[in-house]
Amino acid sequence: MTEVIMPKMGDGMEEGTLLEWLKKPGEKVKTGEVIGSIQTDKATLELEAPGTGVFDGVLLDAGGTVPVGQPIALILKDGESIPAGWGSGASVSGASATATSTPETVVASAVVEQPTASASGRVKASPLARKIASDNGIDLSTVEGTGPGGRIVEKDVQAFVGAAAPVSASSSKPVTVTPPTPIIAKAEDQVVPLNKLRQITAKRTSESKQQVPHFYVTLEVNVERILELRSMFEKDNSGKVSINDFVVKACALALREMPIVNSTYQGANLLEFGNVNIGIAVALDSGLTVPVVAGADVLSLRAISSKVKELAKKAKDNKLGMDELSGSTFTVSNMGMLDVDNFVAIINQPAAAIVAIASVRKKAIVDANDQIVVQSCMNITGSFDHRVVDGAVGAKFMNVVRGYLESPTRLLS
Repeated sequence: MTEVIMPKMGDGMEEGTLLEWLKKPGEKVKTGEVIGSIQTDKATLELEAPGTGVFDGVLLDAGGTVPVGQPIALILKDGESIPAGWGSGASVSGASATATSTPETVVASAVVEQPTASASGRVKASPLARKIASDNGIDLSTVEGTGPGGRIVEKDVQAFVGAAAPVSASSSKPVTVTPPTPIIAKAEDQVVPLNKLRQITAKRTSESKQQVPHFYVTLEVNVERILELRSMFEKDNSGKVSINDFVVKACALALREMPIVNSTYQGANLLEFGNVNIGIAVALDSGLTVPVVAGADVLSLRAISSKVKELAKKAKDNKLGMDELSGSTFTVSNMGMLDVDNFVAIINQPAAAIVAIASVRKKAIVDANDQIVVQSCMNITGSFDHRVVDGAVGAKFMNVVRGYLESPTRLLS
């Protein structure tokens, strides 16, 4: 017998949400076969079978959230059945399967005794179903479950609330159902539930703004020479290189020069990261994700450009792996395509800084010969963790980045 547990997919992951099971109880599975999908704080990922056998003993319904390491299903070998006590929420790893009953027998006996009770006597219901029942004063033992093994899921409780008050199995008196307090809203208002990715983004950004003392440094960068280089690349069929790619390379080299910015706060110490890994903020319909260009300081500009395109496509296709979402030591956030003059970004912990890129604008500026000329410029803003980086250090870092961007041939090596 092999337990399927909620896997830990990344250092910061504490819980995961099951989006769907791709296998039904009783179906055969093989080690490494995809049996479901999980939503973490960073992405939607595939859940692979940890063993070969029969998939059974499902404890978590679609939409349910549990801590990492908690059992959520079983894979049984020939002759094994669901162990007594499975479904109580406690791990039964290593427990011997009973030889006198099959998985179907265990479930059937529970149904005869009490429609939704587990072998331990505890009503089997998803966390969301329990919350809705509690909010509405519903006794879960009176609700019929339609989930795996008779488990009560959200729709069962919602149906119970919407139906006429049923008769309790232990009494001829009707069960009183207290309806939820209605939300008083204008006709045009609409309540929009947040998906898991947006919930986690809200949690992490709130924590960052509350815990990290941010300060900001904004500089104007003349990108005329970058635009000339980009044009040259396109004319000789070398392929497109974006301004974002130049910024990623410039930040990576600046971090190598100033490793204090490539650090994280650890109370009595600072941890200076050995590698320069640049996270790229990517906006999706479902929320924000940050794939990582590992070792950006040792990659060529073209290699960075190719990697960023690859990661962005994977993000939109929901195919990013955890190794592509972990280990960021610095972040670049680009709103240049959205016609903005300036913006400040929230630090993506555990990094100590993030750079925000605004749109390119034509501006009248005074050149080195005191002549007024029209040039292409953009604002870039660095957000820094003041526990790690002092104001003067942040300003120096931003000037190093600008130096690379205004002399972009230095980024071609």
